[in-house]
Amino acid sequence: MEFNSFLDYLLLEKKYSPKTIVAYKNDLNTFYDFNLDKFEQKGIKKVNYSQIRSWIVSLVADKISNNSINRKISSLNSYYKFLLKTGDIKINPLNEHKALKTKSTIQLPFSENEILNALNSKNFKNSFEGSRDYLVLELLYTTGIRRQELIDLKIQNIDYSNSRIKVLGKRNKERYIPLIDSSLSSIKKYLEFRNELKNIKSNDTLILTSKGKKIYDNLVYRITKKYFSDFSTKLKKSPHILRHSFATHLLNNGADLNSVKDLLGHTSLAATQVYTNRSIEEIKKVFKKSHPRNKG
Repeated sequence: MEFNSFLDYLLLEKKYSPKTIVAYKNDLNTFYDFNLDKFEQKGIKKVNYSQIRSWIVSLVADKISNNSINRKISSLNSYYKFLLKTGDIKINPLNEHKALKTKSTIQLPFSENEILNALNSKNFKNSFEGSRDYLVLELLYTTGIRRQELIDLKIQNIDYSNSRIKVLGKRNKERYIPLIDSSLSSIKKYLEFRNELKNIKSNDTLILTSKGKKIYDNLVYRITKKYFSDFSTKLKKSPHILRHSFATHLLNNGADLNSVKDLLGHTSLAATQVYTNRSIEEIKKVFKKSHPRNKG
């Protein structure tokens, strides 16, 4: 397959996760399959923009969302940039391409009360699964880690003496995040139940399924949705919303942007600024408190 050297580059040099590599591979294969007859004659390096545009038109006709189409095009564009870098092509056929228009959707964070109510719920049973589910939600909210970062946590990542946890982020970048007392207590309680599990198949992994296996994406999502469904009317109840809530609540309570950036593991402030969109009520409070016409 013509993409193998590119995928190796993403894995070995860019340090992308295996999950991300699979996403790139699937996107590129979709393009390859559409133009299979042309590629067998000339190879993908000879493709022109009109052929790419035909592929885009077919994706639109198949009612693929613009967001998904833009992601597929981004994958293809990364591949052509790689070919430019290796000297295999001289011109990127996507140079003049403009992304399809998408609707901007605002992801609303949970309110502090919604999170407080969910975490104080009596729905958490005094069992392995109850303690695990509670720990999943508490760590997502009190540390702001990504879903995959949570899944990859190791028992040895917990530093009790310094009340912090080591997280392996994107591109294998490590960072330390402080742990509050309640999170440390939740970890210790969970570990008591974890130690009673039989047939543990992933000894160093912190968070497991009841069968002793490493927790997985869909389960983390289901846990979040399950416990917040009783306390929030927001349409989206996902692990990322807890990360969004973590950042938003810190900023609303006076944390500086650079500190939040470091905690989230962002490489630039631009990525962190997404979380600075405060609620209307929060803006009203700041306005009433700060505007000179309101002082008297």
